[in-house]
Amino acid sequence: MGWTSLVGQAAGHPAAFAIVILYAIVWLIFDRTHFDFNAVATLGVWSMTLLIQRANRRDTLALHAKLDELLRVDTQARSELTRLDEEEPEEIETHRDAEVRKAQREKDQAPTSSSHRKAREK
Repeated sequence: MGWTSLVGQAAGHPAAFAIVILYAIVWLIFDRTHFDFNAVATLGVWSMTLLIQRANRRDTLALHAKLDELLRVDTQARSELTRLDEEEPEEIETHRDAEVRKAQREKDQAPTSSSHRKAREK
């Protein structure tokens, strides 16, 4: 797992809020004169960013759990797909592009409905 994924996971952890609070306390102790409205706004933006990251992470984890369950119970599903979320985003995108191309090839090779109908009529 890459460092960007680790940072993203850390930003969604509750301890990230404690770090922001600790940073604010240290700022107040050592540089009270510069702790003004801009400082409060900065801390507010950081907190909101962490809240959004946490909500997105929760939603993503829930979605992955649901998809993993569907893949587990489907006998035709490939088991390696349950581990895909552990890859880097670029690797997931490459995998998805390959799957889209594969589906397009299968669609192009499938008989059309009119030719399929004609074959059944014979």
